Amino acid sequence: MSAVTAGGEVSTKKIILLRPRGFCAGVVRAIDVVKIALNLYGAPIYVRKEIVHNRHVVDELRGAGAIFVEELDEVPAGVAPLVRAQARERELQVIDATCPLVTKVHLEAVKFARRGYTIILIGHKDHDEVIGTLGEAPESTTLVSTVEDVDRLEVKDPTRVSYITQTTLSLDETRDIVERLKQRFPQIQGPAAQDICYATENRQVAVKAVVPLCQMLLVVGSQNSSNSRRLVEVSHKNGVPAYLIDDLGEVEEQWLEGVNTIAVTAGASAPENLVQDLIQSLQARGYEDLQEMEIKEEDVRFNLPSELARSGRIQLQPVAR
Repeated sequence: MSAVTAGGEVSTKKIILLRPRGFCAGVVRAIDVVKIALNLYGAPIYVRKEIVHNRHVVDELRGAGAIFVEELDEVPAGVAPLVRAQARERELQVIDATCPLVTKVHLEAVKFARRGYTIILIGHKDHDEVIGTLGEAPESTTLVSTVEDVDRLEVKDPTRVSYITQTTLSLDETRDIVERLKQRFPQIQGPAAQDICYATENRQVAVKAVVPLCQMLLVVGSQNSSNSRRLVEVSHKNGVPAYLIDDLGEVEEQWLEGVNTIAVTAGASAPENLVQDLIQSLQARGYEDLQEMEIKEEDVRFNLPSELARSGRIQLQPVAR
């Protein structure tokens, strides 16, 4: 379908579908862990916190027999939750589904704490990942979220300061905070490789590449998904309106008024079927021209947790989607 512009020119309505988008290797691994555990041990499987930040995925797993709890005291003794330290004390069977890239940050926190460093954690307060990282070395770690937070920092020894970051942050915002940390603490130590995960970075880079070509961005993802919210922010900062939607039902007609080119992407915890449903809905609204724009090929695989291998009933295989 075509639209006529004010100047009388014919403009085709189109969709630019970004790649990479959607599930990262860590999310694939986490979902697989729950599904495999259900197959091995049967329902119920107790999962502490949402396994991924996506309502549709959580609802699907809940329907298959997973029970999501906030704290361990909600778990009856003798069943298999996906959690670690406290669960072992209660003699519960444990499968750790933490993304290996988040585990990397945890290990960095432990390493710096053992060396006597003050650890500056860059992240968002109350995010589950940040709560977990703070728990690795609570006496040594201070959370900052903005450059202004850095300016207010007071540390015991300015020569022994380190920083780590949440894996799902905005690249640009994190860069500004790190630069300010280096200005204040010239001897600060950081991770050998950046903590922001490959999937978060790739999806943000793709958004930056597409904003000059579109008039609006739709991001498929849940409101509690940090990496999805960052995609919206990146688009806004580059001058293009963007909306975070759980599914096609949240698209409002007024968003589409005067918009001929829509870019579509998905956060790292959003399933592809929701993206395809959105595309079909937009095509039915007249956005018939579909173009896929690939910025970077992803081929990352993570092994399943060793706890599943120790069950003796499954062989570890790399997983990727």
